[in-house]
Amino acid sequence: MYELHYYPGNANLAPHIVLEELGAAHTLRLVDRTQNAHKSADYLKLNPTGRIPVLVDDALVLFETAAICLHLVDRHPEAGLAPAVGSRERAHFYKWLVYLTNTLQAETLTYFYPERLCDDAAQADVIRHHAEVRINEMLDLLEAEFARHGGSWLLGEHYSAADAYLLMLCRWTRGMHRPARSRPHLAAFLARGMARPAVQRAFAAEGIGEPYY
Repeated sequence: MYELHYYPGNANLAPHIVLEELGAAHTLRLVDRTQNAHKSADYLKLNPTGRIPVLVDDALVLFETAAICLHLVDRHPEAGLAPAVGSRERAHFYKWLVYLTNTLQAETLTYFYPERLCDDAAQADVIRHHAEVRINEMLDLLEAEFARHGGSWLLGEHYSAADAYLLMLCRWTRGMHRPARSRPHLAAFLARGMARPAVQRAFAAEGIGEPYY
């Protein structure tokens, strides 16, 4: 049985959705950020970066959200949450998953934690503003990709773990001036995603209420 260490709505949401899509037996272990549990000695033994999530799979302890998602889809290839290894579609799956984690997610962290990059509040406001500008450019690119292929999901007609990841990151933009939902193709994608029973189960288990995105 898998064990997912989580905090509601954090970067654990994507692998949590993947676990639900797989129908894989798992337990949730709350890492209470309000009590700095992610910086505790016990948690740092699992993840020395002090970030959430962590997946425990028997003797394997894994951190980094994208790595967890890749591990899960590789452990359960029959579920079809990633294209076949070696295919062109798999290459595009890698491309978009890396784009989401390395580009969009990284910029959202700058938006939410600008004080990590400066020494005063005025600088933080400027950093947050420019991060949001860049996030909008990234969301526009994703909107254009949906418009280009006309499919329901990021890779086209087939749902994948990349869609769970994209839904999570789009949700994080809900308080921005131009959230993901303000773009028609991304809004339709989010509505389709939220209609999936696995997504609904993950949101319910984490206690995530409206507005969902």
